[in-house]
This record gives sequence, C-alpha cells and structure tokens, in this order.
Amino acid sequence: LSKSFEYFSLPALQDSRVDQLPYSIRVLLESAVRNCDEFAVKGSDVENILDWHRKSKEGVEIPFKPSRVVLQDFTGVPCVADLAAMRDACGQLGKPPKTINPACPVDLVIDHSVSVDASRSSSSLSANEDIELKRNKERFQFLKWGQQAFEGLLIVPPSSGIVHQVNLEYLARGVFNDNGLLYPDSLVGTDSHTTMINGLGVVGWGVGGIEGEAVMLGQAVSMLLPEVIGFKLTGELPKEATATDLVLTVTEMLRKRGVVGKFVEFFGEGCKKLTVSDRATVGNMAPEYGATMGYFPMDEQTIHYMHQTGRPSESLEYIEGYLKANGLFRDYGGKDPTYTDVLELDLSKVEPCISGPKRPHDRVRISEVKKDFTSSLTNPVGFKGYGLKELSNPQKFTFENQEYTLDHGSVVLAAITSCTNTSNPDVMLGAGLLAKNAVERGLKVKPYIKTSLSPGSRAVSKYLEYAGVMNYLEELGFYLAGFGCMTCIGNSGDLDESVNEAINKGDLVTGAVLSGNRNFEGRINPSTRANYLASPPLVVAYAIAGRVDIDFETEPIGNVDGTDVFLKDIWPTKDQIKKVAEMSVRPEMFREVYNQISQGTESWNSLPTSQGDIYEWPESTYIHRPPYFKDFSFELPPVTDIKGAHCLLKLGDSITTDHISPAGKIAKDSPASRYLQENKVKYADFNSYGSRRGNHEVMVRGTFANIRIINQMASKAGPWAVHVPSGQEMSVYDAAVEYQKANKDLIILAGKEYGSGSSRDWAAKGTMLMGVRAVIAESYERIHRANLAGMGVLPLQFKEGENSESLGLTGTEQFDIQISDLKPKQTFKVRTESGKEFEVVSRIDTDVEIEYYKHGGILQYVLRKLCA
Repeated sequence: LSKSFEYFSLPALQDSRVDQLPYSIRVLLESAVRNCDEFAVKGSDVENILDWHRKSKEGVEIPFKPSRVVLQDFTGVPCVADLAAMRDACGQLGKPPKTINPACPVDLVIDHSVSVDASRSSSSLSANEDIELKRNKERFQFLKWGQQAFEGLLIVPPSSGIVHQVNLEYLARGVFNDNGLLYPDSLVGTDSHTTMINGLGVVGWGVGGIEGEAVMLGQAVSMLLPEVIGFKLTGELPKEATATDLVLTVTEMLRKRGVVGKFVEFFGEGCKKLTVSDRATVGNMAPEYGATMGYFPMDEQTIHYMHQTGRPSESLEYIEGYLKANGLFRDYGGKDPTYTDVLELDLSKVEPCISGPKRPHDRVRISEVKKDFTSSLTNPVGFKGYGLKELSNPQKFTFENQEYTLDHGSVVLAAITSCTNTSNPDVMLGAGLLAKNAVERGLKVKPYIKTSLSPGSRAVSKYLEYAGVMNYLEELGFYLAGFGCMTCIGNSGDLDESVNEAINKGDLVTGAVLSGNRNFEGRINPSTRANYLASPPLVVAYAIAGRVDIDFETEPIGNVDGTDVFLKDIWPTKDQIKKVAEMSVRPEMFREVYNQISQGTESWNSLPTSQGDIYEWPESTYIHRPPYFKDFSFELPPVTDIKGAHCLLKLGDSITTDHISPAGKIAKDSPASRYLQENKVKYADFNSYGSRRGNHEVMVRGTFANIRIINQMASKAGPWAVHVPSGQEMSVYDAAVEYQKANKDLIILAGKEYGSGSSRDWAAKGTMLMGVRAVIAESYERIHRANLAGMGVLPLQFKEGENSESLGLTGTEQFDIQISDLKPKQTFKVRTESGKEFEVVSRIDTDVEIEYYKHGGILQYVLRKLCA
C-alpha cells in the first residue's frame, strides 16, 4: 500500500476458529473486537462469536455495532420526527437538545415519494417530478431542516434514485477509513431490502425505524448469534436465464428450507460467474426467502464493480489490501468455512420464470404460466385461487376513440421498476435490446396498458441512451417516469378510467407485470388482482403480448402483416448483452451522476426551510409532533397485566405489513380521509399513507386499512372490525376508539408469518396507538416481531401445533394475561372469561428487549439513558 493504516487484526487473535467462521460472522467478530469496552461489548461476546459453531445453536445473544445507518424517506421522515421530539423532551428534562444527535453516519435517500401519475410520454419524468415536489413540499422542508440540525445526516435529494441502488453504486464504502483506521463497512437500514448491499459483500440488513433510531443514537443492535446456511453455487447460468430467474429460484428453495432469523452465505465456484449486480439481485430478496441476509463475501468481482461504478482507485487499493490482510477477502480456490447446513444449486439448471400471482415466493416456469393462471381463476380463494365460476368474461371498452376488449389475464400495467433489477445492467440492456428487436419486427404495445420505466439510478438512463436502446423502449411506451421506488411499492398511479370501468364491470382478474420484489394483494394497484414479478426483458415481452395467459413456447407474442412472431425471435443472446454492457457501462457515468448529489437539484436547493436545533412544529397535515414522549419522566412506567382484553382482529396466515399499515392510496371513505377532509385537505391532495408517516393522526387511522385484509370476525373483506360489546360492525379504527373510550385492553389473534413484508415501523406504532397490548400469532416475521417489542406491544406465540382454530377461539372472548417476572421467551398463561386456558410463549427474545418493554419502548429507553 502507498500509505500505512491501522486496523484490528483477526489473525492476531491467533485462534484457529477464525478460519472456520463464515465470512459474514467474521465481520460480526471484527466489530466486537474493535468495539470491545467491557460495557456495551464485552470480551465474553468476542468469545461467543469465536465459538459460533456451538453458540449459534444455543440462542446466545450478542451486540453488533454497525458502521452506519441508511434510511428511505417513508421511514426516514418519522425517524427524523422522533429525533426532533426527543430533542423537545431533552429540553423538558433540562438537558441540551444536541444530546440527541446521530453517533454514526446516516444517509437518507428520498425515493419513495414519486408516483407514476404520468406515463407513456416524453414529458412523464418532468411531470411526475413536479407533482412529487408539490405533494411533498412540507415533508421535504422538514427533511432539509433535519439535515442542518443533525450532524452526520446526509439527505440525498428526490429524483436521485432508489435507496438500495444508490447505496450499492455510491454510498457503500466497502471499507471505512476513519483517519487511517480501517474497518468493514456495515449497516442497518429502515427498509427490508437493505440486504441488496450483501451482493457487494457489505454486512447489512433491514430493521424497523425505531431500532434504526436507536443505532443512530449509539446503541448496539442486540441480536441472537445467527446460524448460517451455506448456499453452494456451481456451474453457470444458461443463455436464456437471468439473475431474476436465479433469485426467484433461490427464493423458492430457501422458503422450503426455512431460514427465518438466519444468515445465508453463498459460496462455490458458481459465485465467480455472477457479477455484483447479479449478486445484488439475489441479496435484495432476502426478506422474500425469509433470511436476515443473503451474503456474498467480498472478492475480485467486488473490486471490479467498485471500479466500474467510479470509486477512487486509491480507495480500492486499501480496500483490497485490508480485506486480504484481515481474512475477509474470498478466494474460491481456498478452503470453505463451516456452515450450519448447506444447500446446493447448479446454476445451469435455472429456468426462465416469473413469480405470482399473489406472493413473491410462488415461482412459475414460463412454460407453465398459462396453465397456472387459468387454474387459479377457478381455484378456491387463496394464494393460488380467485374462486371464479367462469374462465372468460370479455368486456369491451373504448380508449382514445378505439374499441378494445379486456378479459381475465389481460395485462393492464407493465413496469420496469425497483432496484432489485434496475441495478443490473445486463437485464436492463437485455430489455432494451429486446425492445429494439421487437420494434424492428413491427411489434407494438396496446396503448391502454400503463407502461413505465423507473430506474433506481440516473446512471441507468445514461447507459441505456449510450447503448442506443432507450428510443426503442420509448416506442413501446416505456418512457422514463421517475428515478425512485414507484410501482414496486404501489406508487403506480391510476389506470385510465375506461380500463377501471371495464375491470369492475366484469369483475376481471387483470394482470400487472413488474420487475419488482413484492406482489402482495392490494400492493401494486387496486385494479390488478394478478401481479407477477419478472425480469425487465419479460416485462417488455408480456406488455407486447398484452396478456399473462400465454405460452411463449407455443404461441406467438404477436402477428405482423400475417406473420407470427415468437418470443424466441426477439430474445437477445447473452453474448449480445455482454458486448453492449462492456461498451456502454462506464465509470465516468456514475461519477458524473453522483457528483451532483452533494450539490443538490435546483428545486431542492430553492426549498425554504426553518433553521435551528429545535423544530418549531408548524401547522401541517404531514408533520406532527409524535405522541410517544408526552408527559415524559425518568420514572419507569409500571408493567401491568392484560385484563379483560377484547380481540380487535382475528387474522389468518401471511398477514403482511402492507395489510397492517398500507403505504398506498388513502380511500375516500376511510377514517384517514375523514381526518384530512376535516383539516381542509382536498381529495386530490391526499397523497399516500406512506407520504404521511410523519403524522400519527393519519397513520393510526390507516392501521389495518388495507382493502384486501380479511378479519375473520367481520362479515366482509377490508378494514372492518366488530365492536364486541355492541355487536356493531365498523372500521377497525372506529372500533379501537370505542374500546379506548371504555378503557379496554385489546389483543390481536393471527396465524403464521405475521408481519411479513416490508420493515414498516408504523405497523407496530399504529398497533400500539390503537391500544393493542399484545398480538398472539403462530409465527412472526423477524423485523415486525422486534418492532412490536420495541413499541411496548407484547408479541406472543401459540405453542407448536396450536392456533386460534385448534383452541376454538372465535375472537369474541375476553382475555386475561398475567405479566410478571419478565424473561426472554417466557411462557404465559392466557385465560378467557369462560374459563378456557392455554399457554403462549413470549417472543421478547433478548434481555435488551425486556428492558425496552419495561421502559414502554425502545425510544423511551434510549432517551432515559442519554439524558441520565
């Protein structure tokens, strides 16, 4: 190296166990060694990590101090609001406001606020950017205040890209250089797909916003030492398969294996054949396969990618040198680490596929999509069923003075979207080349199909233009709609009214095809009941076909002048894509794009904002002072028993955080709508739930407001509850208000995988603000379980083999739960007023979470600690 550096050496431990550790665990070990102070991190923690092979099976708790925190604006706004409110509380306690300040670098990317309001036009990008700024002006002004008030907080302005792609291409350091001290880059992010950074070899995963705030304020992540599933890759992807096909295959395999709460680490010669962009696609969907991480250790591909994306050569020199010196650089020719268990996949066996129609882990081979979709139409209602009686119900409609017909399976929305795939030049250029071939063969996309292109980085548009394929995408309707997280999170905008009328008239199961990572019911668009995840080239292909019930192997994708054109006729070869990528993806493009971030855009820089360390909380329906610190004191609140609790909702399996706290459109007749109208907000200016997460009054009214949620106690699907004392059916929010008026405790009954999906802290915050004291479920998604504990809501789990049905629970009972002598994973007895008893296990898993619960939540715990 041209310079000398210091670092905490793992080889200097002179412990043979280090070389046997998975690389992801070595990063945890380095952090523990570096931060060992015999207070927050103890020598015994270092020993436990060294003894990982044994201790990971014993449920041992360890602390982990990430190097930094990443936020997106939907989760970032409430984080900054909570910090601002904590500063207010500091003042009330007689402490300096700046007691509350980030203790590590925090990067907040504004990417979730833009929607596809305009599409299929060269003006779509500028129109959507203008609408975004108009809708979100108050939120953006608040974030600008936060950037000047909190040291170490970087705000990446709107229209810069998607947080995980910006992180991958720009924010990720690989190795931190802190005044000559080198240590691994690591992070937590307030978005479940933070794991995309695992493709670069950076340890990181998603946490709830409240846990992210604690890390920002210097707290260690308290976690169980995870088991690590080794995933051996051999061979090479076939010429017709993409990284999207790979990740959908991996997701299916790991879902079957069961990896919740575990790390997955990829190894084997096949890894050498995958680019960092391919790996990032696989890492991105770790939440979908249930793992905490999907990790690829740093290697030669990592260094190549960092060079390709414009990182300085002097940084790459010390990054590679440090990794090799500290045993963190992967050489696939060397000895493999020891893993808890091993799965294996021959990459050459991966087939083209999509996933859906309702869950990301329901993979379907392209050759079987038509059969799968058709059978789902008449299957009983479920993840693969719609319960229809007829396979066809064609509806004619007029669009732009021309008559068309929609039926079950018609594609009405096609979006190249989401960092999952737009971070991968191969699949993006593949889509562009397929579009070129299609246009040259005379193929078109029907004009009523809502098509859009929303990359996660401005560098994507640069290399698409340089490669000469952007104009072909535009000819098929895929104009740039924005640089942000759009259709993938439900910011898809409205379909044309004529299309919606035809869908509603025929009760049609129409399709959306998107290059995203989530396709849960009600998430993508209210009018699309069948939502499929696909690679960007397949998104273009299905848009051209105009229907999802097509067998591309035997049916033409279109007919031009009497000649059938098949998908194989326009599919670009792997060699063609590779040649164009090598020519078009250039380091200077990334440097040019990301050099502009520190300068800010003209519209961002011209936004007026307040100054100072304390926020003034002006009148706003976007930003309200959070209620968590009202009448705050140093004295701990008493832990009280749950007595005579009513059940607010009785839910089934796979209730997602989208069901609990939707991010999308605010319905006209909802409690949140009533609140906004009472505050003189017009319907056109409602914006989305996600954009209003800085206002608890909106968000508590939006809790359990998903139109597809099914409360088994109610007579119909949607956000309905039965107020048991009166027997009246009303909105979930209105029922909660009635119970709070009567000072009644509440619980929720649920099935398996409760809280799966996005790392949405408002799913826990809203639950707590509704007065829910406990949730009793068969199993939990990792982040939501931690969020509930972090908000003072008791996550309880039925004993193995038991659930609401087996115990004969209807939800109309009243429940008593005695809470005393709190311990991790404690067993409690639940009694109903009829005398029925059953046992549940507390899913407060660690001693630190017990402390959070006793303090009333993680934020209260941190505030008392910092102000003591």
